[in-house]
Amino acid sequence: MNIPFVDLHRQYLRIKEEIDAAIAGVIQDSAYIGGPRVSQFEAEFAEWLGIDHVVGCANGTDSIEMLLDALGIGAGDEVIVPALSWISTAEAVGTRGAKPVFVDIDATYCIDPTKIESKITAKTKAIIPVHLYGCPANMPAIMDIAERHNLFVLEDCAQAHGAMINGQKVGTFGHCASFSFYPGKNLGAYGDAGGMATNDAHIAQKVRMIANHGQPQKHTHLIEGRNSRMDGLHAAVLSVKLRHLDQWTEERITAAARYHELLAESTLTLPHTPEGFKHVFHLYVVQSEDRDGLAKKLGDAGVSTAIHYPTPMPAMACYSPLQTPASDYAVATSACNRILSLPMFGEIREEELSHIASQF
Repeated sequence: MNIPFVDLHRQYLRIKEEIDAAIAGVIQDSAYIGGPRVSQFEAEFAEWLGIDHVVGCANGTDSIEMLLDALGIGAGDEVIVPALSWISTAEAVGTRGAKPVFVDIDATYCIDPTKIESKITAKTKAIIPVHLYGCPANMPAIMDIAERHNLFVLEDCAQAHGAMINGQKVGTFGHCASFSFYPGKNLGAYGDAGGMATNDAHIAQKVRMIANHGQPQKHTHLIEGRNSRMDGLHAAVLSVKLRHLDQWTEERITAAARYHELLAESTLTLPHTPEGFKHVFHLYVVQSEDRDGLAKKLGDAGVSTAIHYPTPMPAMACYSPLQTPASDYAVATSACNRILSLPMFGEIREEELSHIASQF
């Protein structure tokens, strides 16, 4: 048995007629950049999130960068980020000329709110919590800290479309939020795409201008911007997939629950979801004392795995000049030495889950 880490073709086959019709419509209309399909998806995603404004863009990294620009964050500023994430979270801070300040994680793999305040200085301007693997960061605690210290909060929701805390979707707690629609995400396009969400009309207007060469309308360049527009093809695909996202999310949760059952007697550390939090399981991440040996055993049994991520961000070579003490990210370091992501997608089959579990 060969079990892929993720199988986008199975997903496509479920909605083939809808997807093919959507793509054909874009080609028929030659509506490749911007246009009505992008506007339609932005409106649909905003309604689904329960937020006032969504602005599409080229990718998730761009969305973080442009939101930081809209918040006025630049040289001399500091932004608090988790020690464990994909590099885009910190990279976007650094490319703005600001300094990423790393905070360790807790049992959810998200930023530990109890360790944030000790990192706040007079230069701190924002916090970027990452809802890693599909589990929400503790937004009530983070927003309380931000309000007391007058800080912006930019939620990185790249892996957490539909995750909730007490019924409220992530991306609606902070001042603004970034989404990735990379193909492998829970809501993925057929190429790179991203989005920005906010209830602040000024932020929405600013990022829309930045993403379109600094112009609110053609040939009216109010600022120097960039080219980061969503393609019509991606928007059309995303509109189709959005209609199925809630069902796919429940299928992921069901698969995760089955993993929990099958692996309950193993020596693995299984994902932790706090009370009142809805984990959408973009990834199903376990911890093992012999992670590399386990990965090889699974690979030999035809099971594809991955590591998200093998190195804490402050330990990466590009952040060595910051000289973050290793003790400041000890939990992230321990996790990075033990974590392994198992296959997870809505279409994973019972016999595949059983085969995976039989290897432990």
